[in-house]
Amino acid sequence: MQERALLATRLDRLIGPKSARAFETAFGYETAADLLQHFPRRYLRRGELTPIDEIPDGSEATILAQVLSAKSRRIPGRKGGLLEVIVTDGKAKLALTFFNQVWRERDLRPGKQGLFAGKITLFNGKRQLTHPEYQLIPDGDDVDGAIDGFAGKLIPIYPATSKLPSWKIEQAMAVIIDSLSALVPPEASTLKEQSPSQVEDLLSKELLEELGLPSRMSALISVHRPKSVAEAESAKERLTFDEALILQLILMRRRNSIRRLHARRCSFDGEGILGKFDQVLPYELTEGQRRVSAEIASDLEHETPMYRLLQGEVGSGKTVVAIRAMLATVDSGGQAALLAPTEVLAQQHYQNLLRTLGPLAEAGRLDSATSAISVALLTGSLPTSEKSQIRERLMRGEIDLVIGTHALIAEQVGFKNLAMVVIDEQHRFGVEQRDALRSRSDVTPHVLVMTATPIPRTVAMTVFGDLDVSILDQLPQGRSAIATHLIPVLAKPHFLERAWQRILEEVSKGRQGYVVAPRIDQKDSLTDVTFGLTNDVAERAAKLVEEDGDVEIDREMASVAEFYQLLKDGPLKSIRIAPLHGKMTAEAKAKTMQSFQEGEIDLLISTTVIEVGVDVPNATVMVILDADRFGVSQLHQLRGRVGRGAHPGLCLLVTRAEENSPAIERLNAVASTLDGFELARLDLEQRREGDVLGATQSGTRSHLRLLRVLADEEVIIKAREIAQGILERDPELLLSPYLAEVVQAMEAESEAAFVEKG
Repeated sequence: MQERALLATRLDRLIGPKSARAFETAFGYETAADLLQHFPRRYLRRGELTPIDEIPDGSEATILAQVLSAKSRRIPGRKGGLLEVIVTDGKAKLALTFFNQVWRERDLRPGKQGLFAGKITLFNGKRQLTHPEYQLIPDGDDVDGAIDGFAGKLIPIYPATSKLPSWKIEQAMAVIIDSLSALVPPEASTLKEQSPSQVEDLLSKELLEELGLPSRMSALISVHRPKSVAEAESAKERLTFDEALILQLILMRRRNSIRRLHARRCSFDGEGILGKFDQVLPYELTEGQRRVSAEIASDLEHETPMYRLLQGEVGSGKTVVAIRAMLATVDSGGQAALLAPTEVLAQQHYQNLLRTLGPLAEAGRLDSATSAISVALLTGSLPTSEKSQIRERLMRGEIDLVIGTHALIAEQVGFKNLAMVVIDEQHRFGVEQRDALRSRSDVTPHVLVMTATPIPRTVAMTVFGDLDVSILDQLPQGRSAIATHLIPVLAKPHFLERAWQRILEEVSKGRQGYVVAPRIDQKDSLTDVTFGLTNDVAERAAKLVEEDGDVEIDREMASVAEFYQLLKDGPLKSIRIAPLHGKMTAEAKAKTMQSFQEGEIDLLISTTVIEVGVDVPNATVMVILDADRFGVSQLHQLRGRVGRGAHPGLCLLVTRAEENSPAIERLNAVASTLDGFELARLDLEQRREGDVLGATQSGTRSHLRLLRVLADEEVIIKAREIAQGILERDPELLLSPYLAEVVQAMEAESEAAFVEKG
C-alpha cells in the first residue's frame, strides 16, 4: 500500500542527504518509519498575542508584528551566515535571529506582516527571538483568522541534540506528516472518523472499536501534529498500546515455541548426589527454598524444557536452590552448566561447591567417593592447554558440572549431553550469549535464570513474560539485618572520621569490611576533597597525579588506588588492607578474594567487582564512596555483601551531593528500607526503562518509546489479554500479515530470535 511504501522510504530522499546524515548520526534513523517513532516529549501551546514591551525575558511568547528590516552577514571564522530581522508591533521593536538561514531574507521583506513565536532571550543586552516559528500573513488575508490558527497551536517538543534541536526535528517531521496526511481521505481526517480499512493497521476494526482507539496511521499523524490536547493523548494511548501488544506477542510466541521443544526428564527423588549434598549442607533450607525447589522439580519432571526466572533478595539462598537443580540433572544422566558474569563470582561458586561436596566432587581421584561427580571451572584466564583439556572432557561427557564465565559460551565449547543451564545475574548477558550455550545440546536443556534485583510486577509482565517466575522472599536463618546510614560530607564532614573508626571497631572484633569506590585509579579520577583525609599522604598523592601530564583529573570521583593509599597510610594503617578491581589479573583477584575469605585481609578497597555474589559471612561493614554515582538497585546489591553471617551488617553511604538535592533524597530512600521491590520501583521511576533493562538484555530499548512499565500497568495487562486471544485464534498470525511483519521485524532488530531479559 502507498503508506507502507512511504514509511519504507529512506530519509535522504525525503529531507535531503545532509539532514538524513544528521538523523542517522544522532539517533540511528534511516527511514521515514524510524523518524516517525521519534515521539514528542511534551507540547507547548502558543499563548495569546502579547505586546513586545510586556514580554518578560526568558518566556515563550507569540507576537503580531511587521518587518522593518532584514540584513544578512557572514560570521567570521565560521561557515554560513547570520540573518537579523527587526520587527515592530507599533510600540516596541524586537530582533529575530536566524543562523545559517539567510535564504529567509526572501520571505521576511520590510513591510511584511506576520505572527512570530519563540522564547525571548538576551544577547549582548539586546532582546531577541532565535529561530522563531512564524507565519506570514498574505496581503489582503484575514488577520484574525490567521491569529486563531497560529496562536494557541500545540508545538511538539522532541528529544533533541545540540546539532538537531527540536525545531529542526519538527521541520523534518513535517515533510513526512504532509505526505502521510495526503493519503488519509479528507472525509475521514479526524482520529475517530478514520477507518482502519482505509489505511492498513495492526489491529482489526472490531478490536479498535472495542478498545476505543484511533487507527495507527491517524495516531502517527496526530501525535506529531495534534489539533488538541485530547487528540494528542488519544494518539499516544494508541501508540503506547501498540508497543505493549507487540512486546507481549513476542514474549508469548517465544513461550509457545519453548513448549514445543523436547528436554531430558530429570528426577528430584532425593537419591544420588543430590541426596548426599542435602546431607552435608551445614544448614536447613528455608521454607522459601523448599517451595521454589518443588516448583523447579515439577518443571524438570516434564519433557518440555523448564524456562524459569528465580528472583530473590540479596542473600536469600538462590545459589543453593540452583545447585540442587543441577545435581538433580546430573543424577538423571545429564550435564549441567552455571554461567557467571565475573571470574570472581565463578571462582567463588566453584570453591564453595568443592568445599560443600568435598570428596563427592572429586570423581577420578583415588580417594574420591564411589558416587562422586566431576566439577570443573572454565574461565578466560586459564592457560590455553587447560581450557582445551576441559573442553575435550566436556565433549566426552567426563565433566558433570561446569562453572564458567563468558569462556563457557565460546564456539569451541560443546557438551555430550547438556541437560541444564543456570544463568547467574542474567542481566549481565545478552540473548546471543545465552542462546549460544543453550544450543550446545541435541536435546534442549532446562534453563534457570537468576537475579538478585527485585522485579516489579509490571516489569515481570513486560520483560519476563515468557518465563515462569519463582520468588525467594525470606532470608536464611541466622542472617542479620543491615543498617544503612548516610554521610553527607559537605554538611557533616566529621561523620566520615566516625566511619573509619567504625571499620576499626569491627576489625577489632575479628570482623571484616569493604570500601567501595566508583573508579579504579587516579588516571580515572582524583578527589581534591579527600573525604576528610588531610594528612600529607593525601597532599603527596594529589601532587604526583597533577604532575602527570597524561592524567585527566576528575575531581568528582573517588578511586580504589587513591583510597587504598590514603587509608593504609592514614587512619586505617593498623589493619590489613588490599585493593580489588577489574584491572587486576584473574590470578591476583582470585588470590586476594581467597585471602579475604580466609581472614588474612581485614578490609578490601574495591570497585563494584564485589557487587554480585561475593559471600564472606564475616564481613560486617561497608563504606560506599560517592554513593550518589551508583544506581538504587546497585547500592542495594552492594550492601548485600555485608551482614551475611550471624553479626549485623552496617552500610555507610558517603556523598558530596548538596543538601535537599535529588541525589540526597535517593540515598535517603535507600537508607530507609531494605525492601528490594520498593527500591526497584524507585529505580525505575527515576530512570528510563531502556536504561534499566539495558540494550543488550532487553532487545527493546529502541522500541519502548512511550510505554512505561510502572505507569502503564493497565495498558500492559490489557495488551497481554489481547495478545493471548490473538495467538489462541491465530498462533502464526497468518490472518494478520501486517501485525506479523511488525512483530518479526522487531524480533529481527533484537539480533536474536527472542527478547532477552533485562
